[in-house]
Amino acid sequence: MRVRHKFLIGILGVILLLAIGGLWTIHRINHQALPPLEGEIVLEGLENPVTVYRDTYGIPSFFADSEKDLYLAVGYVMASDRLWQMDLLRRVTQGRLAEIFGEDFVESDLLMRSLNMSQKSQQLLATLEDPQILSVLEDFCKGVNLYIESHREKLPPEFVLLGYTPDLWEPIHSANLIGYMAWDLTMPYLTEIILHKISKKLGNDYYQALLPDIGSQHAVVHEDLSNLGELFKKTSDQLESLGAVIFHGSNNWAVGPEKSVTGAPLFANDMHLGLSSPGIWYPMHHYVSGKLHVTGAALPGQPFIVAGHNEQIAWGMTNVMVDDMDFYLEKVSPENLEYYEYNGALEPFRVQKEKIFIKDSEPIEKTILFTRHGPVISHFKKTGDEVISMKWIGFEISHELEAVYALNRAENWQDFREAVKGFVAVSQNIAYADVDGNIGLQTCAGIPIRKKGDGAAVVPGWTSDYEWTGIVPFEELPYSYNPSHSMISSANNKTTYDDYPYHISYWYALHYRIDRIRELLNSKDKLSVQDFMAIQTDYKSLMVSDYLPMILQTIHHHKDKLTPLEESVFTLLNTWTGEMVHDEGAPAVFDHFYTRLVRNIFLDEMGDSLFTEYLQSTYLPRHAMEKIWKNGGGIWVDIITTEQTQETLSDIIWMTYQEVVTDLSSKLGKNVDKWEWGKIHTVTFSHPMGAVSILDNFFHLNRGPYPAPGSFHTVCPYGYSLTNPYSVNHSASQRHIYNLSDWDESFVVLPTGTSGIPASPFYLNQSEMYLRGEYRQDYFSPIKVKESARYIVTFTAK
Repeated sequence: MRVRHKFLIGILGVILLLAIGGLWTIHRINHQALPPLEGEIVLEGLENPVTVYRDTYGIPSFFADSEKDLYLAVGYVMASDRLWQMDLLRRVTQGRLAEIFGEDFVESDLLMRSLNMSQKSQQLLATLEDPQILSVLEDFCKGVNLYIESHREKLPPEFVLLGYTPDLWEPIHSANLIGYMAWDLTMPYLTEIILHKISKKLGNDYYQALLPDIGSQHAVVHEDLSNLGELFKKTSDQLESLGAVIFHGSNNWAVGPEKSVTGAPLFANDMHLGLSSPGIWYPMHHYVSGKLHVTGAALPGQPFIVAGHNEQIAWGMTNVMVDDMDFYLEKVSPENLEYYEYNGALEPFRVQKEKIFIKDSEPIEKTILFTRHGPVISHFKKTGDEVISMKWIGFEISHELEAVYALNRAENWQDFREAVKGFVAVSQNIAYADVDGNIGLQTCAGIPIRKKGDGAAVVPGWTSDYEWTGIVPFEELPYSYNPSHSMISSANNKTTYDDYPYHISYWYALHYRIDRIRELLNSKDKLSVQDFMAIQTDYKSLMVSDYLPMILQTIHHHKDKLTPLEESVFTLLNTWTGEMVHDEGAPAVFDHFYTRLVRNIFLDEMGDSLFTEYLQSTYLPRHAMEKIWKNGGGIWVDIITTEQTQETLSDIIWMTYQEVVTDLSSKLGKNVDKWEWGKIHTVTFSHPMGAVSILDNFFHLNRGPYPAPGSFHTVCPYGYSLTNPYSVNHSASQRHIYNLSDWDESFVVLPTGTSGIPASPFYLNQSEMYLRGEYRQDYFSPIKVKESARYIVTFTAK
């Protein structure tokens, strides 16, 4: 017994030592890449010292004597906070995810390689008009690489867990981020092919009923016609899981001195993107005395402020939602499959061979075919025997890199407009305000001019009838400057009125957010910073105002049939104000009704596969539902499986209501008074590797779930995919409120924090304050930045 006892003690001792060793290893991996927050660091290549002040939230402010030194330090510090994210985005643009994640990402890699982002970036860098930009990028890259070279043995945990080390950073990798954002912001890729499939299966009437009714959309970005212009799913799911498919919408607005309690403009911007961690924005503040002073949000992997302010102007962005992509049905020669027909002649497909390296497997070779229109995407979209190619504005030369560089240095409206001419592939409504009291909004977009058609349908590729003849000149793009009502605003809504001579898009956001924003902007004669905070965190839904009366009327019509539970829910809806707050039950009923109604209207005609693909498009179901609701029905409403009955919209509403009450009672219980929206509508800030539970447990990669207010139809959106309700997949990726009477009285919040290293105190450290609708003060003046600094690091020359 004694021997056995000693043996067991020995085994337990070994297990304990292994456990301690394992915990120590995990701790080391988790913490080894944390950058020093104080002290002095020698940085080779500096001409003069650079001081980096970090506040309580870890936001870095760079103070340098020259731009060369500034950007060198920016590269080093950004890499110390976000290196793995930078490498991940680089791999997305290069189509190199399978190298680290395995064969499941081969198709994603092939899709991204078909976009040839690096090829375009090489052209962009070779044609930069200002050589200083390339010099700046090289300084930035040098800083990134100094960090990589000095931390080969102390890399962030993702590199260790995946078993690889990063390549050195090059200017082309920064330039590729233009292509990344352009691809992420494009609308037609997830809409137009599914419409084509629906048309093929069900016919043109069903197809037409799904197209948005653009003419009926009353709210436009540019309300003042005097300033119309100077002359007038698998691959997507994989990228989304990595935080690499991020776009959903945005808000921006500004008021002039007449509408501000400060007597100077107030400015707001919140860009609605994915809430994965690390977040897509990296906050920074740059100061070079007498030369550069700018703050705001940058993309990890490039050194310029994308949205923010300098000493003179503020700017922020929303997506134009332009239809910048067309799809062509190609006619392949039956005699020779290597050729396709165009205007009566045969042309050869251009063949691009790709070798894809795969983690823990042998590399494979794939082929991408191109026509004169662009890559053949039939394989990715699973269109059967049809050969469909894609033409995209992102293939055109554009100058966003130079535009953002110039925006950082712009001093007035003229400088601003000259800078934003470079936005072509990345289409944005860019809001503006300056310290002289001016406000404005400029549409910057690569809008195709088509010989024929509006771009919504798949068109014949064997004729030149549907080619693009150019893009709309910048001088003819809509803009607003100091409008008479002293307000500008946009929320991905319709750009301008129907008499604008060019077709911009079908794929605008519905009017609910912009109408509510303007309602609140008009609610007072003069607005304050606190009013702007209230608008950015507003949860009242105007979509409820559109839908609820007919829902209540229909339920009331069946009042004699209501069960006690259905009657309780009816009372709940009848007394509801339309606020989508997390601790009330009515929002849960409303959104579950909406998602169930979409299913009940479209699933029977489409079938499971087509319906699932249809739901992957964010905007198609929303526009179709609006059209059906306004028209009181339509071709989609009848349930085709009930051949003897012609259902009306009221019938579907009543059926849906009964299902919703049953569903929610199973999820939330029989006591309606205890139902809460936030019990089913939650947000989790997820790391790309956080789906592996053991990694999440050891490295604390994810945060949440937290109960979430709002919805996709509120100004403060906590939206979700209809394929996975009600798990929040997007919201405001940042909130900026700038006070142009005193920059130091500006307020911001970044939900995902500064650092991408899970063990950092700055990793997801603003998430809970963000969910509470709180902000941090965003100091700008050098004296305030230095006074508020919690940590100080000085970089010195070698």
